[in-house]
Formats: sequence, structure tokens, C-alpha cells
Amino acid sequence: MTKMTYAIAIDSAINGNVTDEVREKLEALKASLAKRNSGSRKPTKTQRENAGLKEDMWAYISEEGAKRATEVGGYFSITSQKASALLNQLVADGRLEKVAEKRVTYFRVAEGM
Repeated sequence: MTKMTYAIAIDSAINGNVTDEVREKLEALKASLAKRNSGSRKPTKTQRENAGLKEDMWAYISEEGAKRATEVGGYFSITSQKASALLNQLVADGRLEKVAEKRVTYFRVAEGM
């Protein structure tokens, strides 16, 4: 007799051959998935650093006015790609807005902020 694995248990269930052993293995899989998906996870080190950096970027733009991602990246000594990603997250949060002038994108504080 072979060892009951999750793959064998799933195949058996799909084929309609549900024995006590298969049911037991599938219930264990269900419990494992529920445990993995439950609870909140703390942010990673990079996410915590980026949260602080986004606050600094928002403060910089609110003081200086509309800026391009490359200008913000240069000011904070980060790549323009990272600056653009963080600025777009601030846009998604509704704190900044994008303004395009002659095919150049500027980021400025959103109205009402």
C-alpha cells in the first residue's frame, strides 16, 4: 500500500473514491490551508522602510510643489523606478495625483489634502 499524499487524496476525491483515509487527509489539508491563511502578518523590513519613505516623499512634495519621479528619486537618493512605484502607491491612497504636461508626468498633492 502506498502512502496517502495530498495529491493522491485529491485524485481519489475527484474520481469519487472517498474513503476514510482520503477524507482524513483532505481534512488535514483543509486545516493546514486555514491555518496558513488566518491571522495578520506583520510588514517586512522593506515595507516598514518604504512606509516611512512615502511619508517623507509626501511631505517633500507638499512643501516643494509638483515634482517628477526622477526629481524625487534624486532628492532621496533612490532610483527613479522605486520613486515612481512609491509615488504611485501614494496616488492609489489618494494622497497625491498625477498630472501630465507635454508627456511628462508630475506628482502633486491631491485636492483636499
